[in-house]
Amino acid sequence: MEFLNVLLQAGEVAANAGLAGIGAGLAAVGAGVGIGRIGASALESMARQPEATGDIRANMIVAAALVEGVALFAVIVCLLVVL
Repeated sequence: MEFLNVLLQAGEVAANAGLAGIGAGLAAVGAGVGIGRIGASALESMARQPEATGDIRANMIVAAALVEGVALFAVIVCLLVVL
């Protein structure tokens, strides 16, 4: 009976590690898609209004940094699940 409990616990740890890896991957992919959309929208708006390029670029960098920060936080949380 004790051996069965050990096997079940090992299976739970492996499942948690697999799910944490999937979660970290989804967070990274989501951040990549989000930053790509931010960049595409910024370039399109710069093409429409070249005089506002500086403001648009600054706002784009801030928004991309916030998205990247949230993605990093999500990856860290997923990795902490494994430990």
